[in-house]
Amino acid sequence: MFDRLDRYIARNVLSAMLVVQLLILGLDFIITYINDLGDVRGDYGAFEVLLYLLIRLPYRFYEYAPVGVLLGALLGLGTMASSNELTIMRSAGRSLVRIIWGVMKPLGLVILITMAMGELVAPQTEQFASSWRDQLRQGSGHVVSEDGGWQREGDSFYNFGSIRGDNTLINVNRYQFDGDQLVLASHADRAVYDGDAWRLENLRVTHFTDNRTEVSTEASAEWDTDLRPELLRLIINDKESQSIADLWRYGRYLNDQGLNATTSWLYFWQKVLQPVVLAGLVLVAASFVFGPLRTVAAGTRVFYGIITGLVFKYMQDLLAPASTLFGFSPIWAVLLPSLLCFAIGFLMLRRTG
Repeated sequence: MFDRLDRYIARNVLSAMLVVQLLILGLDFIITYINDLGDVRGDYGAFEVLLYLLIRLPYRFYEYAPVGVLLGALLGLGTMASSNELTIMRSAGRSLVRIIWGVMKPLGLVILITMAMGELVAPQTEQFASSWRDQLRQGSGHVVSEDGGWQREGDSFYNFGSIRGDNTLINVNRYQFDGDQLVLASHADRAVYDGDAWRLENLRVTHFTDNRTEVSTEASAEWDTDLRPELLRLIINDKESQSIADLWRYGRYLNDQGLNATTSWLYFWQKVLQPVVLAGLVLVAASFVFGPLRTVAAGTRVFYGIITGLVFKYMQDLLAPASTLFGFSPIWAVLLPSLLCFAIGFLMLRRTG
């Protein structure tokens, strides 16, 4: 399956992808750590910020995989082009198609690792990191509600901070309406599920009347709701970090409720079509190296790779809301940029000969 030249190409490309991925993750880690130091509160200090970002590394690895693959392929093949190794291979009878196929073979390993990270590891670590951070930041009594999810049940709207692996909800906010009038607002630090029912802990309830408000507190209270941990996990957890199966279930749930499920289906197709996206980016990188970037410096290749990655990302970001506005399937918001990459790559390689 792999001859000696294929193994040599694979080793160069894979090592370049690994180096690029580590550099991107390291740079992102440092910048994010400095930025998140401004969010410390309660028991969530500088050391906890460091641990939080370390726990999130699997998801960041998955998120930056397309950029790492694109720049790694550019650098790996570009280094071989600069040392005339690719020219020697072609002079020895190795066709352009065979060289590119030698690059695509190790991409299967990258796809396998990336998909395993995104499906098996990242959803668990993201859920744990979010709930762990919220619980620490709640220590001094702060209400943390900038993350999480919203859900309507009857005349009440709920906002949840996060959910732990043991089915404990962190920060449960309820807003009950009578028509357009807000009649009740409550906050519970936690909600614990015992297998049959929920119990709210450290509950504070505010009743609104025409002339005044009444505030009451309870250490513990039953929560009468049809919401179950499985559904709440889909509602609360960040859609970008959820697995393909969870996104499928949540998309079907929203469709059954007559709600807009475009975002869920968009992330679903992004994950399903991730191998196609990576293959398209590698093909573009190869077409650059064998085409217009064959003799330029490595820094120039990196610059063009970054520009290409940004254009690809912005196309997906623009097509995502366009799918809602114009009513076409979210699959095209993911597939069209990838098809464009394949078209550009094949066109440039054809001109190269």
